[in-house]
Amino acid sequence: MTTVARARPDRIRVSFSDGQDRSLGALWPVPRPLLPVRLAWRQLRAERARLVAAVAGVMFATLLVLMQLGFRAALFQTAVALPQAIQGQLFLINPLTEALFRYEPVPRIRAYQALAVPGVIAAVPIYLAQESWRNPLTGTHRVIQLIGFDVKANAIAMPGLARLTDLLTQRDTVAFDSLSRPEFGPIPELLAQDGRLKAEIADREVTVVGTVKLGTTFDADGNVVMSQTTFQRLVPGNPESDVALVALRLKDGADVAEVRKRLQALLPPDVLVLTHPALLQRETRYWDKETPIGVIFDFCSVMALMVGMVIVYQILFTDVSNHLRGYATLKALGFSHGYLQRVVLAEACILACLGYVPGQVAAAWLYRYVGQAARLPLELTSGRCSAVFALVVAMCVAAALLTLRKLREADPASVF
Repeated sequence: MTTVARARPDRIRVSFSDGQDRSLGALWPVPRPLLPVRLAWRQLRAERARLVAAVAGVMFATLLVLMQLGFRAALFQTAVALPQAIQGQLFLINPLTEALFRYEPVPRIRAYQALAVPGVIAAVPIYLAQESWRNPLTGTHRVIQLIGFDVKANAIAMPGLARLTDLLTQRDTVAFDSLSRPEFGPIPELLAQDGRLKAEIADREVTVVGTVKLGTTFDADGNVVMSQTTFQRLVPGNPESDVALVALRLKDGADVAEVRKRLQALLPPDVLVLTHPALLQRETRYWDKETPIGVIFDFCSVMALMVGMVIVYQILFTDVSNHLRGYATLKALGFSHGYLQRVVLAEACILACLGYVPGQVAAAWLYRYVGQAARLPLELTSGRCSAVFALVVAMCVAAALLTLRKLREADPASVF
């Protein structure tokens, strides 16, 4: 067999014993840009054990990064669940408040002062506290968050709250958050049987008249909603004049920025006037920047990618080392060094695709399981999947680029 070497591999002519000449492109009837991909796949498939190990490494990295990003998103979503549900265009909070669960009180009189500003039609004080809830079946105690406000002011939008407004104005009545942790007891089931349920909060008997839906957070495993009058009876140590925040509703068509400017000029410096997006951003920033949780999630994601990159690098490095003579032969036949580099990069991309798919499938199952067990809003969004896929491909390509140094040792002279 004789060969006429040319610069382009698809034009190399090979003479066979049957007297016919065929080009390399005729031997491999695939589009020319896909030749490196087919060679890469055949090399990976030849070593099935290494292929499985590499795919498992990429799958592990994909799964861990998807879970970390899911937990991070659930953290921020639950952190703003309550302020997201509060109805209002502007809010009054204490400038020293870092997060609502550890708020500094706002004087209730600021709500009345805000009503003097043109454009403000309602100012609703909202009270927050955490007290002990007694499980009606087991008798165990667990801390639960109390949310008190004027239930007829339409201040908080919660599924199920509107039909309970009249009942919550009665003495010592509360609505239980059905998305609370199960350790508080099977409250929705008990209510379905009797319609009403006697419970105990802060060593005081209350009547649960219905359920609402808000959801757990990283600082509260459950919630109960009540009127501000009931709140004061359950939390006598909390002065009625001190509130967690004040929700302001404006007239239709009012300029939010202008009203905010007037409020900030009128009110003393012991309150801060925030728009709804600013309030949500403040809550998110606290959990992301002021606590180690955001850093931990970021660090775990980076470590997962690093582990995956090391595994892929070891697989590709071993593969290139074992096929150095074959690469040298291809160079002697006229294949360029750039062509061989594309083969290694194609291997990396194939590993990224093969490992990402089972990783995403496993993550989708874990999202449902962990979300139900922990009562967290875990959702595998298309945007998150796309971002993680891009990260996985970048991880594998980075490992391939490190491996290309070994490819330089493929010398055609070593074949002879």
